[in-house]
Amino acid sequence: MLSIIQAAGWPIWPLVACSIIALALVIERFISLKTAKVAPVRLLDEALAVSRSSVPTPDVVAQLAQNSALGEVLASGFRALNSDPRCTEIDLRATMENTGRAVAHRLERYLSALATIASAAPLLGLLGTVIGMIEIFGSQSPGSGAPGGNPAQLAHGISVALYNTAFGLIVAIPSLIFWRYFRGRVDEYLLTLELSAERFARHLNTLRGR
Repeated sequence: MLSIIQAAGWPIWPLVACSIIALALVIERFISLKTAKVAPVRLLDEALAVSRSSVPTPDVVAQLAQNSALGEVLASGFRALNSDPRCTEIDLRATMENTGRAVAHRLERYLSALATIASAAPLLGLLGTVIGMIEIFGSQSPGSGAPGGNPAQLAHGISVALYNTAFGLIVAIPSLIFWRYFRGRVDEYLLTLELSAERFARHLNTLRGR
């Protein structure tokens, strides 16, 4: 691998950096977007059961907020009622929506960076290709000294061009695939959060009227 990087020349180093960053982002997103950390399956039912007759205590609400992203959204509704038991339904929903926006922003974190790498990697590979072609034409110039040009410089230019093109695609294709995967996963989570929050808001509205 080191010999390939050396043969590809300096233009490949930005691609190496992009590959390392992309790998780190993919690992981080896999860890952060686990279902248990975002929207546990039975959490909504448990929150509804706990608050069937009254709003839970602040300690229980704090534990719910630390449970997951969905728990944070549900806890914001509880906190709104704890701070003002007679708050309007509009205020209650607005509080949960604001928390949901903050949660959605966290779920989408780093996805734009991964998409940027997927878009920029082929261009960086193309830059390396152009630099390699420049070296090839330079080796064929009349001032190169040899009638047929400089074979070593010609071979080096070809290797720079081909290696950078290939490495740019190697970085871009997985980055694009993972970006699309995480984008779909986040959209699915956001839909789950929205539907759960809507159901929970109706439940809290009944508590508010008691």
